[in-house]
Amino acid sequence: MTVPKLTDEYDQQSLYSPQNEHDACGVGLILNLHGEKSHEIVENGLQVLENMVHRGAESADNKTGDGAGILVQIPHEFILLQGIPVPAKGKYGTGLVFLPKDANKAELCLNVIKENVIKEGLNLLAIRDVPVNSDILGEISASNEPTIKQIFITGGTSQEELERKLYIVRKKIEKGILKSNISKERSFYIVSLSTKQMIYKGMLTSLQLREYFPDLSNTNFTSGIALVHSRFSTNTFPTWDLAQPFRMLGHNGEINTIRGNRQWMESRESVLK
Repeated sequence: MTVPKLTDEYDQQSLYSPQNEHDACGVGLILNLHGEKSHEIVENGLQVLENMVHRGAESADNKTGDGAGILVQIPHEFILLQGIPVPAKGKYGTGLVFLPKDANKAELCLNVIKENVIKEGLNLLAIRDVPVNSDILGEISASNEPTIKQIFITGGTSQEELERKLYIVRKKIEKGILKSNISKERSFYIVSLSTKQMIYKGMLTSLQLREYFPDLSNTNFTSGIALVHSRFSTNTFPTWDLAQPFRMLGHNGEINTIRGNRQWMESRESVLK
């Protein structure tokens, strides 16, 4: 049997036309103009995300999402209440890390993290087990669920220097993991590592993020910014690491915008000579 290609001729023979494909993710931002941090900002961000459930996608089980997440400022007071002896704001960096479920492989990843932190002249202050509610996951997302840890790193003479070193150490850690077979499994990922912001995300639906990460519902968890994203994976299959926001932003870029870019350029050819 010959499968026809998606050409204009094929479009005329069916009800489907790729020209009408405009599915895209949902992005939302809540912030306090005066920089004041509160749990209300986080709560409002989660509500925005939940109201964008139609912008994301999920599998037939209605439990496996293409991805959802939230970017917030580091909740300093919340961290102290978890018993983590962090120094003053800006004097430490933190972020979530996805690790393999296999204990030996997870230990290997943690060793790579520790070695590179030390080599960069920094100190791995603590590693926290991030509480999650795995019971809400669908079969597909559960089969790929990572172990999630939160790391805390100190060092440097200023926040700017520490921020720069955290970027360098993250890149070195990623390079070190690439040398192992773990990289092929896509089970290791540094979600974020910064002195300023952090991210909670996963292969979740918009409605699952709040329930999966109990941290986000704690009234002591505060932020002045909440950037949320609901993913519709039109170009790649959903994975835990590809959920957004990414480390600095959440974007709505789609490969199908290439057609639009071409049309914009063609319409301006006369003035681009």
